[in-house]
Amino acid sequence: MTFDLTGRVAIVTGGNGGIGLGIARGLWQAGAAVAIVGRDAGKSEAAVAELREAGSDAAAFTADLLDRSAVDAMVRAVVERFGGVDVLVANAGTNTRMRPEEYTIELWDAIVDTNLGSVFACCQAVYPMMQQRGGGKIITPRRGMGRR
Repeated sequence: MTFDLTGRVAIVTGGNGGIGLGIARGLWQAGAAVAIVGRDAGKSEAAVAELREAGSDAAAFTADLLDRSAVDAMVRAVVERFGGVDVLVANAGTNTRMRPEEYTIELWDAIVDTNLGSVFACCQAVYPMMQQRGGGKIITPRRGMGRR
């Protein structure tokens, strides 16, 4: 193990599949309790079941990350369940694979809101919790627009 997260709590947005689930597995293997956050409750529960079967202390939380009050409620629920937050992996995001000239401004705004706005909301919500525990780490995986 290259680092030890024993006793730490990690939130992984978009952690119910793909890269996010891989990150959640890695955090668990390093010793962290893992909060999987996603819009699809069933998919999040399936990811948590996999982590628990492997021995993880994991829980699923459903939230629309574009809704500030939902983000705040999710963070409060994570703190209530696990006692704090030490790591945020703001992984949730979207992209649409098309040529740049094919994007509408509405689609562009939706991508920016999801990929940047949700990260900003999550960072603001977890920061006070991290301060209470003496610090923390925020990880924002880079996302591209995709191409055709």
